[in-house]
Amino acid sequence: QPKRKAAFGSVGRRIPYRVLHVINQDGESLGTMHRAEALRLMDQHGLKLVLLRENVEPPVYRLMTGQQIHEEQLKLAEKKKSSPKPGMYIKELSFSSAIAKNDLETKTKQIAQWIEKRHHVKVTIRQAK
Repeated sequence: QPKRKAAFGSVGRRIPYRVLHVINQDGESLGTMHRAEALRLMDQHGLKLVLLRENVEPPVYRLMTGQQIHEEQLKLAEKKKSSPKPGMYIKELSFSSAIAKNDLETKTKQIAQWIEKRHHVKVTIRQAK
């Protein structure tokens, strides 16, 4: 079993599993093989083995070039950046364009309080009939 989980699977020669399912750099399955055979393939083609899924039996590894690994890391970073962070709340407030003055003042105070608490605020204004 692996001792720790890396940011982008395990890359390289340290493979904790004996039997692997290997996928080549084009995405075609090479089947299930022993770790030594996968390492031999990796050396022959000048590629690196990257862990894709470890929760399946056998774990899935892919042969990738350094460029492919870099692109995957960029995709993961972009996906992580776009997802909301835990503990971050988005508050939404909607009101009509024909809102009364006092109601508008109350809602702007509420928005100011949310911004002070570092919440993201989304305001929707609906057009009156």
